[in-house]
Amino acid sequence: MGLVLFPGDDDTSSPDVSWSYTGFGVFRRWLAQAEGFALDEMHGFGGQRPWNDVSTALAPLLNHPDDDGPDLSPSQCAAILPRLQEIADQPQEGSIDPLLQRHVDDARQLVVVLQLCIEKDVDLLFG
Repeated sequence: MGLVLFPGDDDTSSPDVSWSYTGFGVFRRWLAQAEGFALDEMHGFGGQRPWNDVSTALAPLLNHPDDDGPDLSPSQCAAILPRLQEIADQPQEGSIDPLLQRHVDDARQLVVVLQLCIEKDVDLLFG
């Protein structure tokens, strides 16, 4: 069983991105690290640090229940997109680490999904 993020456009051929629950957690920890903090120290992830203590456009994605809770609106997708694109486009300096490459590939897939949500003015669904 896993998690799929997909546009709420009722089109089963639309792109999506999927992870195991563990894989999604690892992906989000990688994104948080790119933003300069440890996800494990945040409220809701085992720590006590409040979310208003960090400044990141990725907060709606990082501070979201795995497959429950509110969908992300097109405006939230638009706020997340530029920073996620920046992270995905950072040079990897010849790294062949397969986990890092997987994170970059997942980020790029999520960028495509976010772009579609914005273009079609539909929510990003967690399922």
